[in-house]
Amino acid sequence: MPKKIEFKFKSPNESPGYLLANLTLLWQRKQKKTLDPLNLTHTQFVLLASLGWLSRENELVTQVDIANQGNADRMMVSKVLRTLESKKFIQRHAHPNDTRAKIIKLTEEGATVLQKALTEVEHADLDFFSVLGDELEFFNKNMRELMSKNQNTSH
Repeated sequence: MPKKIEFKFKSPNESPGYLLANLTLLWQRKQKKTLDPLNLTHTQFVLLASLGWLSRENELVTQVDIANQGNADRMMVSKVLRTLESKKFIQRHAHPNDTRAKIIKLTEEGATVLQKALTEVEHADLDFFSVLGDELEFFNKNMRELMSKNQNTSH
């Protein structure tokens, strides 16, 4: 007979990791449902949003800037940016000062789809988290704290 398995938590619903994993899956499903009509995956949306955000303060946004903004793998970012380019949402141009880098810019179509996606995603997020009511800022503060404390230990 196998040894009895011992758990720290009395039930899965007491495990923060279990709860976070399940909450994340539910949230991802809502995001997918929101972004599918716009022909965007969540990863594509995140990279477009990063580009949009970075472009507000810098006209020479590179692939590395986008990867750093989203704490993302550079090779994955490169692949997703190629897909966004094939969809005509972004353009890549030679960097004026760095021959190894490409400048990434939103196209008019990309800016339009990003604005629509931002509106839809923000609405979906507010709807998803509405159950928290006045506790949303506290929830966000706790998430920022968890990310801050664990960012340096996850690599």
